[in-house]
Amino acid sequence: MESVRAVLVDIDGVLTVSWRPLPGAVEALREIREAGYAVLLVTNTTSRTRASVAGTLADAGFPVSAEDILTAPAATAAHLAEHSPGARCALLNSGDIAADLEGVTVVDPADGGTEPEVVLVGGAGPEFGYEALDRAFGHLQRGARLVAMHRNLYWRTAEGLRLDSGAFLAGLERAARVEAEITGKPARAFFEAALARLGVGAGEAVMVGDDVESDVLGAQRAGITGVLVRTGKFRQETLDAADGTPDHVIDAFADLPALLRGSAQQ
Repeated sequence: MESVRAVLVDIDGVLTVSWRPLPGAVEALREIREAGYAVLLVTNTTSRTRASVAGTLADAGFPVSAEDILTAPAATAAHLAEHSPGARCALLNSGDIAADLEGVTVVDPADGGTEPEVVLVGGAGPEFGYEALDRAFGHLQRGARLVAMHRNLYWRTAEGLRLDSGAFLAGLERAARVEAEITGKPARAFFEAALARLGVGAGEAVMVGDDVESDVLGAQRAGITGVLVRTGKFRQETLDAADGTPDHVIDAFADLPALLRGSAQQ
């Protein structure tokens, strides 16, 4: 931690729940920025664009702009541009993320005359009904690749935990006997893209999240120091059953400045 120059932060469950700031989160982010740390908000949120997320956070008092945010859809667009330029994609997602999918060719999944080359899975919602999932299954059987923005099984709202697309993704993979390419967290490429945006090495960054697998252990596998917060989707039983151990566990994001200060003093 003594060499940390940059802080990567998940949004949902760490800074906010249902887009309402968690206690002390706004002040903590301001303190971290004022201390000279570079900050990038890295999120698997697939219901909003970077600009929409930034606007909502700024209205809540967070010192951020769209340039401070890396979303799974934006990372997906970069991945497709590099590995499948111009590929026809059938998008299964809840929310309008077109602005963050710049350059991606999205076709109408119901158009039988246009067979997609990629089934692109975002975040779950009412759109994930039987007809849509069965149509995606058919595309995969006919040779389309499966690309998913994340594997999140659930997320936390003000009303409690809600099912996410990772649950449906597992079914598609097993039924079609394919393995999805993951472009958001915990993919190593996602964290490497975040580091490149900030111009720092893995050993100079810390990742703060509420998802022990996608946020924290994913970052640690990329060489980044991982900090788990006991807010959002955090559950002790999930931590106990995890494949690894976080470098640090704190009660909330509000406690991060003290953790950084303590390491600097040491």
